[in-house]
Amino acid sequence: MLPSLQLPASNPNGMKADMEQRLTVVITGASAGLGRAIAHEFGKTGAHVGLISRDRSALAATAREVEELGGKAAAYAADVSDDRAIEAAADSFEEHLGPIDVWVNNAMVSVFSPIKEMEAAEYRRVTEVNYLGYVYGTLAALRRMLPRNRGRIIQVGSALALRSIPLQSAYCATKHAIVGFTDSLRCELHHDKSEVKVTVVHMPAMNTPQFTWVKSRLPKLPKPVPPIYQPEVGARVVLHAAITNAPRREYWVGGSTVKAILGQKVIPGLLDKYLGKTGYKAQQREISDSPDRPHNVYRPVATALGAHGPFETKSRPFSLEAEVSKHRGWFVLGCGVLGATLFAKRMLVR
Repeated sequence: MLPSLQLPASNPNGMKADMEQRLTVVITGASAGLGRAIAHEFGKTGAHVGLISRDRSALAATAREVEELGGKAAAYAADVSDDRAIEAAADSFEEHLGPIDVWVNNAMVSVFSPIKEMEAAEYRRVTEVNYLGYVYGTLAALRRMLPRNRGRIIQVGSALALRSIPLQSAYCATKHAIVGFTDSLRCELHHDKSEVKVTVVHMPAMNTPQFTWVKSRLPKLPKPVPPIYQPEVGARVVLHAAITNAPRREYWVGGSTVKAILGQKVIPGLLDKYLGKTGYKAQQREISDSPDRPHNVYRPVATALGAHGPFETKSRPFSLEAEVSKHRGWFVLGCGVLGATLFAKRMLVR
């Protein structure tokens, strides 16, 4: 187990709300990419944010950013595949930040490779981080939330949790497993009449640093399949799921996520053929990769990148589908009112 790194600090911006009324949030994989963007969004609300990652220096930087935005941060260096380390982190956060209200499971690693070239150890490692890391985080959250009969667990999912693509078999399989695990958990929470809520937020391709340090056997550098969204698009949905009075069972972020999930329900066979034809090229840049490039499957890779990756000019800062997903009730109501208005106008014209 990696030793802890505690960073308690005061709130520099003097937010008006009492500290006791602020959410205490834990985020795994918080030192870069989407996790760092999620930390920023909670920091803006003045939340107490517990940060878990393997990268000490990046954790410290994220903690400083959270506090500059108005929150309070504590960091704990740990590998999410170590269940005892996650338990220790949860204990530490409750001591320094208060009872945990929200737990966001987000940490991930991946290997870009044809299945025929994958190694058993790689499947094991990706499963330990992506799937078991979510299980361990969920268990740590439940041990603290169930006795209080309150709290929210947010699983960061993916369009690939419901529609797999080539070259990312290990990642896709673990995202599928998270959905299965979470569905079982929901059933048990309903049975127990628990007030603890669980939500999955399915993400699209995002502009994060993972594509600079992911392990790959592809001839070209890996890239997300377009359209690409800035991580703040997904982070804002996670924040919404945490603070809304009635969180949805699932949120779908981005038009590509909606198309992938619905397409899998209607034309899975055609998608197999389409992705077999286009999926290899769509996940590679025009720049040659090197087999010696550092990757983060087994240990963190130092980088100056924060929440964003190298695809700034190609990334979308907004998603209409994400907004609809957050406010589906109002959207349906608005469509109903619009439809009724148009119908009434047509009747008057007649």
